[in-house]
Amino acid sequence: MPSLQKTSPAQDPPVVRPTRRDEVAAAGSELIGGPVGRRALLGAGQLTPVRVVALVTIGMFALGMVQKLPCYNWAWFRGSTSQYTHACYSDIPHLFSGRGFADGLVPYFDRLTGDIPFLEYPVLTGLFMQLAAWLTPGGNDLTGREQAYWMVNAGLLMICAAVLAVCVARTHRNRPWDALLVALAPALALTATINWDLLAVALTAAAMLMWSRRHPLASGVLLGLATAAKFYPALLLLPVLLLCWRAGKWREFGTAVSGAVGAWLVVNLPVLVLAPEGWKQFYVFSTERNVDFGSVWLLISQITGDQIRPETANYWALFLMLLAAAGLAHLAFTAPRRPRLAQLAFLVVAAFVLTNKVYSPQYVLWLIPLAALARPRWRDFLVWQACEVMYFLGIWFYLAYTSSGNKQGLPTDGYQFAIVLHLLGTLYLCALVVRDILAPDRDPVRREGADDPSGGVLDGADDVFVLGRAAHPARHAAPAQEGPRVEWGAPHDPRS
Repeated sequence: MPSLQKTSPAQDPPVVRPTRRDEVAAAGSELIGGPVGRRALLGAGQLTPVRVVALVTIGMFALGMVQKLPCYNWAWFRGSTSQYTHACYSDIPHLFSGRGFADGLVPYFDRLTGDIPFLEYPVLTGLFMQLAAWLTPGGNDLTGREQAYWMVNAGLLMICAAVLAVCVARTHRNRPWDALLVALAPALALTATINWDLLAVALTAAAMLMWSRRHPLASGVLLGLATAAKFYPALLLLPVLLLCWRAGKWREFGTAVSGAVGAWLVVNLPVLVLAPEGWKQFYVFSTERNVDFGSVWLLISQITGDQIRPETANYWALFLMLLAAAGLAHLAFTAPRRPRLAQLAFLVVAAFVLTNKVYSPQYVLWLIPLAALARPRWRDFLVWQACEVMYFLGIWFYLAYTSSGNKQGLPTDGYQFAIVLHLLGTLYLCALVVRDILAPDRDPVRREGADDPSGGVLDGADDVFVLGRAAHPARHAAPAQEGPRVEWGAPHDPRS
């Protein structure tokens, strides 16, 4: 089997500047003076690419907090319709009292009043919620405490957002500027403080970074912690399995799985042993939950007029996920070159999002960093983001329509159109990623001569198991040589 050329970590290629390779990035750069010049010394001072990305992320997160200001001031506390018409809803202040944090109840151990007997979130997310409750000042003014609880959570989630952006910027050593896709994503600013998903998203990005740096144990531990905060990160073990299978990296895969299982058990076992009823509430709730907002199942139910039972939706969602997994396996083993880890990671999470029986607006956060690593092209990313922003507005205006007596807002037909936009936008990005896998010369990352910058031990590795036409994988393509379009940065360490 021909050997792929490896790129030594000590010989990192120069930093790729998107304004010299991406027409949309170049056009957008006119707002700050135009594309980077031939002799610009980026990274030579204090503002390295990673630091710029982190600062931009914090700034966009702050703008998202400002967008929630009408709700923070009054709309969360004066009827339900206003928080929808202002598109500033958040679960955080409502669950402060609704899940017993305001009353000092202990998650998973103390029973709640109402339809849900225990906190319905995974253990690490519950711990995060409890930590924020401990940091929230006490008092008799419940409204003031809910505001403070949201503010404390927003501060902690801002840290998660910064960690997320830094991890994405450092995953592809010579492409730190791709993390601006994360930092400037409109959906990140709009949905970051709706719920606690950013905790799992940041841990998943850190796991991807550790894998790219050839630390499978640390990557597995972080992935296990992410799964203890949200279920979806466990899906990333599938692309790791498929790619390690093709490359014969079974030892590294086993190390990562061991770390993931061990970390998940460390977080979950104490609660499972001491409060089993509370621990299983997340899984019971997920299984018994009705078909809900944003899903293809709700769209089918509304169009046909037939209510889809939870068990029916669970069955078909599982069937479609297994079908998607089989498709990913076929793609991984037959592609002319081994797919990049970020590409398969994006596809498996996107498949879960598309087939799940609920699509909350903040679920877009799961895909943003994976999209930035899998398909770092501004045009395609912004097309997808536009669809997600339309869905973000659509669900709130639909809830305003259904909850208001005067029926002001978006009727059912309009909301169905918003769901279709979300589905089509995600499928559009999936199609481009699949095309890049089947035609590696169209992959923006591989066009620069890289193999799999986020692949860690997979980067430049030989294939040991392939099917069909992939039996003789191509070597690395040489970096594109297109004169002035390729502009490399001044010599500095892009990992800083």
